[in-house]
Amino acid sequence: MGNYMKYAIDKIENNIIVLENLNTKEITNINKNLLSFKVKEGDILVYQNNKYYLDNNEKEKRIKIIKEKFLKVKKGH
Repeated sequence: MGNYMKYAIDKIENNIIVLENLNTKEITNINKNLLSFKVKEGDILVYQNNKYYLDNNEKEKRIKIIKEKFLKVKKGH
C-alpha cells in the first residue's frame, strides 16, 4: 500500500476540517474543498498519493474498541 497516514476527524468548523494524526496525535487543518465526499466528526481518513480516502473499516474498529472500554468502565473493572 506504500506510505500513508491515518487521521481521525476531530471537528469541522465552517470550511475547515480539524484532523488528528492517529500515530503522532498531531493536529492538522485542511480545507473541506479538498474532499470530494461528505465527512463527519469521528470519520477516519487515509492520506495516500496526495489524496484523502474515507476508511470505514478503521472507523468501525475504533467504535468497537471504544464501546468495549466503556462497558469495562461501566462494570467497574
